[in-house]
Amino acid sequence: MTIDVYTSAGVKKGTAELSSALFGAPISTGLMHQAVMQQQGNRRASIAHVKTRSEIRGSTRKISPQKGTGRARRGSVRSPLLKGGNKAFGPRNVANFTRSMPHSMRRAALISSLSYQAKRGVIVGLENYPETVKTKQAFTLLQKLPVAIGRPILFVLPERMSGLMLSVRNIPRVKTLLVNYLNPEDILHAAHVIFFTEALKKAEEIFTMKKQRVSQEIPAKAHTEKKAEKASAKPKTVKKAPAKKASKPSQKS
Repeated sequence: MTIDVYTSAGVKKGTAELSSALFGAPISTGLMHQAVMQQQGNRRASIAHVKTRSEIRGSTRKISPQKGTGRARRGSVRSPLLKGGNKAFGPRNVANFTRSMPHSMRRAALISSLSYQAKRGVIVGLENYPETVKTKQAFTLLQKLPVAIGRPILFVLPERMSGLMLSVRNIPRVKTLLVNYLNPEDILHAAHVIFFTEALKKAEEIFTMKKQRVSQEIPAKAHTEKKAEKASAKPKTVKKAPAKKASKPSQKS
């Protein structure tokens, strides 16, 4: 799969090849949804909080006798049935919304998100960008690129680029992100993803080279294990202990 690559002036220069391991993987919608829910849940803060019966100010005296008056069987004024009482089963700020996912599942969700956006054809390449800080220049570049201004746009940077980061921060719905901080939520939220050519190479190194190293280590491990098995299979020579000399019988005087 290839994408168009543009210069900092918005002129199309050529194409770039996308890694099939990173942008051509099977798409799992369930895994992507789970990863996005994990990100949002871990970011969620328990703000809503109501008081319990013990935290409400008020007398604990029983309002009326239990029997004989014909009135309701009331307790104290702190009851949730009365005005000014507590809220029954209300939200508390001790709620925990954090979730966990194994590293392999999070990595698979990220690769699935990149593959989904590549299949939709919303990924564009960018060769470079000057270090000048000018919002007008960045906006002019976006006008020349095949993106819809006003929709969420994500710039994926190979490293910290102050010129671009400061230039686009005042443009609504435009975000910059370092390649090593790629995550499913930002990728799927973006209507257009603009990858720097260096960021494509770095993403391949970060997210796919580790798998290749592991796959290379597994055969080497198996080879050493086979060697150990062969060594253990050889018959071991057992050294015989020297025979003890028979003791002479003691002579009685």
